Amino acid sequence: MAANKDEDSSNTFKILLVTDIHLGFAERDPVRGNDSLVTFEEILEKSQEHNVDLILMGGDLFHENKPSRQIMHGCLTLLRKYCMGDRPIQFEFLSDQSINFEHCKFPMLNYEDLNLNISIPVFSIHGNHDDPTGAGNLCSLDLLHSAGLLNYFGKTTSLERIQLSPILLQKGTTKLALYGLGSARDERLHRLFLNKNVTMLRPRENKDDWFNLMVLHQNRAKHSETNYIPEHFLAEFLDLVFWGHEHECRLTPEWNDQQSFYITQPGSSIATSLSEGETKTKHVGLLQVRGKDFKITPIRLETVRQFYMENIVLSETSLDPEDQNAVRKVEIFCSEKVEQLIEKAAMEHTGNKKQPKEPLIRLRIDYTGFETFSIYRFGRNFMNRVANPDQIIHFTRKKTSGNLNKANIDGNLLLNLKPQSLDAARVEDMVRDYFSKTEASSQLQVLTERGLGEAVKEFVDKEEKAAISELVRYQLEKTQKHLKLRNINQDDIDAEIHLFKQKRKEKTVEDEEVHEAIKRAQDMQTKKGDNAFSDEDDSMDLGFDDEVSNTSRTSRGRGQGRGRGRGSRSKSKSDETNDQSASGRGARGGRRGRGKSLAVVEPPSRSIKEMFSASSRESQSRGPKRDCNVDNEDTSDGEDLFSKIQPVRQNKAHCS
Repeated sequence: MAANKDEDSSNTFKILLVTDIHLGFAERDPVRGNDSLVTFEEILEKSQEHNVDLILMGGDLFHENKPSRQIMHGCLTLLRKYCMGDRPIQFEFLSDQSINFEHCKFPMLNYEDLNLNISIPVFSIHGNHDDPTGAGNLCSLDLLHSAGLLNYFGKTTSLERIQLSPILLQKGTTKLALYGLGSARDERLHRLFLNKNVTMLRPRENKDDWFNLMVLHQNRAKHSETNYIPEHFLAEFLDLVFWGHEHECRLTPEWNDQQSFYITQPGSSIATSLSEGETKTKHVGLLQVRGKDFKITPIRLETVRQFYMENIVLSETSLDPEDQNAVRKVEIFCSEKVEQLIEKAAMEHTGNKKQPKEPLIRLRIDYTGFETFSIYRFGRNFMNRVANPDQIIHFTRKKTSGNLNKANIDGNLLLNLKPQSLDAARVEDMVRDYFSKTEASSQLQVLTERGLGEAVKEFVDKEEKAAISELVRYQLEKTQKHLKLRNINQDDIDAEIHLFKQKRKEKTVEDEEVHEAIKRAQDMQTKKGDNAFSDEDDSMDLGFDDEVSNTSRTSRGRGQGRGRGRGSRSKSKSDETNDQSASGRGARGGRRGRGKSLAVVEPPSRSIKEMFSASSRESQSRGPKRDCNVDNEDTSDGEDLFSKIQPVRQNKAHCS
């Protein structure tokens, strides 16, 4: 019996499925700052405990696109501690590494590097939080891959065509084809799928013998018509789809009868928003594959901070809104609810010493007909007992509209709808909604709502400080060029601008406009020497330049108080003795102070014609204008990548 067990083990892949770890989330929170690293260490401990062959990550290893030194150091330390060792690798790599990792400076597996000693290989794609950006189109996973601690795959470099080449692994008689697709903008990827520009290569020999596993990081839920990836877009030959990005834990495989494959969604390992989907118990999955059969075993994470949410409708309680002390009674009612949830958290504590004792608690209160109270004063009563005292209460109210009868909408149906929280709201949606609901006089005339929203998203998520200003400048230049070509009369300018804006929206060129603006912003940062891991103290980076005007602090940077660089004061002998160390820091600060200025926003009182005239003068003073229609992105020439494969070993598998 033992021999059969050993035989099964030698033919069975054991893979730990984990996604959306979000290292660095709330790292500046004195209570929750270390949660992500604690849970990440538990995940790595689970991988050793269950003796897995490899760890497969579905993206968003980091919460920030540019993680802090502390978080990067913690990640490197844990990977080195738990994934390095003398344990032999039990499976074989069959595909060509130069194809699977062609985007890396070291296109090879870390455990096949003779300079490294890897016991548990980690394979990972990037997510939307840690995706490539900036000079060189690099991300934090590129750093980990170059350091030999992680195998980064699924990175695409073309915006016109995507060709997925599988990583081919074999353990005993079990053959595994692993497909990876890192996060891309949902609208763009949706369009690529519709236009049949996403292809997946398969092994040329014995195609049906391979277990086909795909990992991707995209919206699974439908947010709009194109802002998600429908399941039926994926290839029918897949056996299992590992879906990242969605935080709700749905680990049990779900059958898609249209495409005939299973989908598993492990969800995030920590709660990054106070939404209902995050309240479910967090798990990682132990995937076992033997032949064409598989099994997923949930493994509960015991160090995750507990999270409880309760929805309360005050009008359905015994509280009376006409009571003179109604506000006070509502506050007492909410306090009792919080006390009950705190007691529940204590009873359901896992007992793990590393699991925090202060839970996350959220009360979503529909206060229709009642008055509210101070949520901050309320939270002070639960300091050191709840992890989020200032965010316990979230007031909502059902919207009522006087146009219900005009639109012939069933009012009873709307009243039964659950109030939607802003916890999971996206910044680009908020920008679009703002301009769609504002007055006509405040509507955008030249800029597009979607383009501006995407630029704001780049600024918020990835700290591309010039993304908004470059988008404004780019769309102004494009509109100005169109008006010059059309030779429009002054009286018809406003109407032509409106038509041109609608025409650009119909042709779906906004993605290209945002991409060009972001590229300009990145080029600007590159010229200024901006670096994700520079010596700046990024903990205080608020997204503003170092100086406000050309006359203030022109020669003073971070060296202020320690050295002045180009100072004009006379020096004594003692000053000259220490001049080298002081001037070194001061000069560095001086370089930071020069060459930066805040973006100039045109006053709203100026006419459109005057703004275009000013924009034209500025562009002429900067030099020749760049061609707005040139796409600098690399595109695939349509050649079969696998025709270039040179066998590295005799047992290499080939795909077509």
